[in-house]
Amino acid sequence: MSDYEKRCFASEVRAQTEEGQPAKIVGNGAVFNSRSENLGGFREIIMPGAFDDVLNDDVRATFNHDPNFILGRSSSGTLRIATNDDGLGYEIDAPSTQTIRDLVLSPMARGDIKESSFGFRVAQDGDEWLQDDEGIIVRKIHRMSKLFDIGPVTFPAYQAANSAKRSMEQLKQAIEQNIHVRAMNEKSYRERMLSILR
Repeated sequence: MSDYEKRCFASEVRAQTEEGQPAKIVGNGAVFNSRSENLGGFREIIMPGAFDDVLNDDVRATFNHDPNFILGRSSSGTLRIATNDDGLGYEIDAPSTQTIRDLVLSPMARGDIKESSFGFRVAQDGDEWLQDDEGIIVRKIHRMSKLFDIGPVTFPAYQAANSAKRSMEQLKQAIEQNIHVRAMNEKSYRERMLSILR
């Protein structure tokens, strides 16, 4: 899966427990219209509608993207995902095992685990590269083609050196194709036109 990417958001993820009921893990896997941290030379924004084509995928809920720690699965009904105004939300019916209680639920209750991450593939032509007014290169993701997994993580995935490797390759390709120069030229053209119209 060379086109598999991971992103993490420092959004609220929490464990909910009610007496006699299985524990639930609730969180936001992605936040719309919010710039990521620096991903190695660029920042990323996930646009509303980016997940519309993948909401019915058979998504796994995992801890730390580890398939050995499966927390739920959408096809079995133990994972539910949906978009809301803020982003991509999820709810997991956590397995009632000592391992999950010790490694996931207890640290979440203490506040030691509070980030969420998701693994995905961007659709062909599902993103665009541009340069903002401050010269920062921004990748806007408009459409995903696959959502692999989602769930709580100990460390944000996008801080890992290899997590944005494919994105960096796309960035280099965009630079080679002078996409950033074209964006700057279009901005200059718009500014000149506005100046003339004034």
